Amino acid sequence: MTVYFPEVKDTVLYEGPGSKNPLAFKWYDRKKEVMGKTMEQHLRFAVAYWHTLKNDGGDPFGAPAVSRKWNEPSDPMDRARATCDAAFEFFTKLSAPYYCFHDRDLSPEGDSFKASCDNLEKMVAHAKTLQKETGVKLLWGTANLFSHPRYLHGAGTNPDFHVFAYAAAQVKHAIAATKELGGENYVFWGGREGYETLLNTRLKQEQEQMAAFFHLCVDYAKEIGFTGQFLIEPKPKEPTKHQYDFDASTVLNFLRTYDLYDHFKLNLEANHATLAGHTFEHELAVAGAAGKLGSIDVNRGDLLLGWDTDQFPTDLYSTAFAMLEVLQTGGIGSGGLNFDSKVRRPSCDSVDLFYGHIGGMDTFARGLLIAAAIIEDGVLEQFKQERYSPWQGSLPQSVMDGQGSLALCEKFVLEKGEPTVKSGRQEYLENVINSFI
Repeated sequence: MTVYFPEVKDTVLYEGPGSKNPLAFKWYDRKKEVMGKTMEQHLRFAVAYWHTLKNDGGDPFGAPAVSRKWNEPSDPMDRARATCDAAFEFFTKLSAPYYCFHDRDLSPEGDSFKASCDNLEKMVAHAKTLQKETGVKLLWGTANLFSHPRYLHGAGTNPDFHVFAYAAAQVKHAIAATKELGGENYVFWGGREGYETLLNTRLKQEQEQMAAFFHLCVDYAKEIGFTGQFLIEPKPKEPTKHQYDFDASTVLNFLRTYDLYDHFKLNLEANHATLAGHTFEHELAVAGAAGKLGSIDVNRGDLLLGWDTDQFPTDLYSTAFAMLEVLQTGGIGSGGLNFDSKVRRPSCDSVDLFYGHIGGMDTFARGLLIAAAIIEDGVLEQFKQERYSPWQGSLPQSVMDGQGSLALCEKFVLEKGEPTVKSGRQEYLENVINSFI
């Protein structure tokens, strides 16, 4: 049997903060209990098939820069099988419990739609065998509706019904493949569901088309008995100027408008939040407040660059703030933390894939520990309770219950006079966070 990662002889294990072994976890102790659950149960790490196995090091300014052993076979299906074998070797050596894929990551596009479906069916059978042998599970599947030229003007929002139908048929098979592999979720990422100019766009129709597309998928899931969670991944800009799934608030409003609210949750990505002009924790808080936090793509962007750089997460503040939101929301249910991250172009050795994932897993494990310590201490919650305590009176509660009035508010002000300005203590709270980190 071909070994694709000979540099990593054994499974990556936890060795503790004092370890100097670059192929060991310093903080991710998967069986360690934190607030009643193990780290593995809290974090539910997944490896992104596309960035890890399919990324060739190319970028908008340069040709592919890395050579991978699993890409050597000349036949596309032989190459797909080799890539799948390498993937499961990587998952098991990394001790990653889950993985995620696009349909076209797992199997190549064929000469016809039927040939593409046949390729996918064969690769699903191969992956299913490897899942059974290794115990690695599928967190979620999705369809690539953005790379092929047919999706130049979008998929579900395309002005040509033929393209819409092609995308719907492709998703039909992707959902079936996800069900066959025991996927716990299915993600919709509208990579080209947006527009460049209103000069050639019927915005309202395109949004209605996208809603119709989602309803078809909901109906099909019921038809085949797929009970996994449907997820929508918000993303602003890139590649289209105006994305219909810009951020968490935009997607939630879309779901409410088109009677889809009960069928979907959100898959949020850190780098997408950055591009939308938000912090990662803001997007998590918006989804969490709505009860719609479904899963997370973990990475980071570069604030000096204006595109989706998909770097591995290494910022303790970001991971601690993210895990604060996750823990306060009650967890991510059937979702997980998927490393939608890729090594930098000059990191051209296959072992670099391990270094990136190990660092990311350790950073989120530390973020979990920090967040749990903050919650257990109660310092932030105590401050918030005190800050919002003026809302505990009978009039404030009647306002919140819909029983108040402007006249009652005026009466209150006439009795109480001018409000006392109170500090938000931001600097103090930032110092508190620093004391935990």
